[in-house]
Amino acid sequence: MELSRLSLSDNYFFLSSPIHRSPRTRPLPALPAFFTTRRRRRGLCSASNSDTLVAAAAKKHGDDDTDLKTWMHKNGLPPCKVVLKDKPSLDDSLKPIHYVAASEDLQKGDVAFSIPSSLVVTLERVLGNETIAELLTTNKFSELACLALYLMYEKKQGKKSFWYPYIRELDRQRGRGQLAVESPLLWSESELAYLEGSPLKDEIVKRIEGIRKEYNELDLVWFMSGSLFQQYPYDIPTEAFPFEIFKQAFAAVQSCVVHLQNVSLARRFALVPLGPPLLAYCSNCRAMLSAVDGAVELVVDRPYKAGDPIVVWCGPQPNTKLLTNYGFVDDDNSNDRLIVEAALSTEDPQYQEKRIVAQRNGKLSIQTFNVYTGKEKEAVLDMIPYLRLGYVSDPSEMQSVISSEGPVCPMSPCMERAVLDQLADYFNSRLAAYPTTLADDESMLADDSLNPKRRVATQLVRLEKKMLHACLQAITDFINQLPDHSVSPCPAPYAPSLK
Repeated sequence: MELSRLSLSDNYFFLSSPIHRSPRTRPLPALPAFFTTRRRRRGLCSASNSDTLVAAAAKKHGDDDTDLKTWMHKNGLPPCKVVLKDKPSLDDSLKPIHYVAASEDLQKGDVAFSIPSSLVVTLERVLGNETIAELLTTNKFSELACLALYLMYEKKQGKKSFWYPYIRELDRQRGRGQLAVESPLLWSESELAYLEGSPLKDEIVKRIEGIRKEYNELDLVWFMSGSLFQQYPYDIPTEAFPFEIFKQAFAAVQSCVVHLQNVSLARRFALVPLGPPLLAYCSNCRAMLSAVDGAVELVVDRPYKAGDPIVVWCGPQPNTKLLTNYGFVDDDNSNDRLIVEAALSTEDPQYQEKRIVAQRNGKLSIQTFNVYTGKEKEAVLDMIPYLRLGYVSDPSEMQSVISSEGPVCPMSPCMERAVLDQLADYFNSRLAAYPTTLADDESMLADDSLNPKRRVATQLVRLEKKMLHACLQAITDFINQLPDHSVSPCPAPYAPSLK
């Protein structure tokens, strides 16, 4: 279950009428004549409709008719080894968060549950035809947006919808992970300020704009889809759902979608009842939700005592993705990383030669370096030859570099010092962009009353700062190894840029 590749730029498609419908897909009426007249209904966005997967979660306790697991058993879920338990919400106005726990002692390799495909929402089920995979080429609409829009329309049917109990559960969760924190996609501007200094803050803004672009395409998709929305002929999406409602639904779906492996394109993104966010994510876990013989099952990777919460692998994602998608940060995430982008100067008279040398050594003229936690020294060592190449200015030296094999050899002490100083200045400037220090972060995290969103944001920036400090320490160690510390850095008119 790899969940990390859910970018808005991937896997877009338009919808069209399927040739066949799956047995459990509700028959849809024929296309009415007024469909093409763009007849509109007004007032569909009133608060009383609660047409979102998350906006109606703050209802009074005790209004559930049938709990999720009971509904699933009534509709084909075989006996399983899990139960749903409550975790109090940090907001008294919201219901407790549910989570999946072991109903009995489990051993590594046990099947915790096996959910039949009839209880799993995929594009194949929504559209009734596996050939939907052939439509994923128009670069307009993502799987996440399609699933979100489908559930939003299903919610408008209330208890008439087959998926009512599952949608109600998503409402209860409100897109929150097991830390009770919503995705930063739903944070206010003042709450996003908690991420000041982190590249994630700008990424969230760009991601929201990407969601808005998809929202602006909803009406076109609605008119073109001969299957998905015929049962809602009057409800034009952008009039039925304002952008904020769609964004909430998108974030809720994003927090629970599962990326199944070794299945058709139309089944790879799945909404699995009893799956996330009821299952907690863990970076060092290897249990995955897998498609097996017409079902999605979970085989545990460790022993559990009865009542223990069950965890699954979240894929090789950095903490920025974990926070954006699922509302949590993992302090023990070996996949956490920072990104450094270096670029050779295009104004350099020897740019073309340097570009060729870089390509010969597996690098690009604009090169991205990943700085993984615990491997900061290795990342710095990988950057140094690239920067050295940018510092070469003498044509004869450039010819020597072109004729040599492998990375650029160490330069003079003054050139080495210039390269290391540029790296040090870069990492220091990134640290200076944060409004708090590492010590400030540690102090805030020691406060048990810290706001949950502030806590998870502080966790993130604290881990970023630790990686930046580790990079600086590696650079200092390299500087201390230079033979002559009195040498001033060499000038470099065409030094590579770093960002």
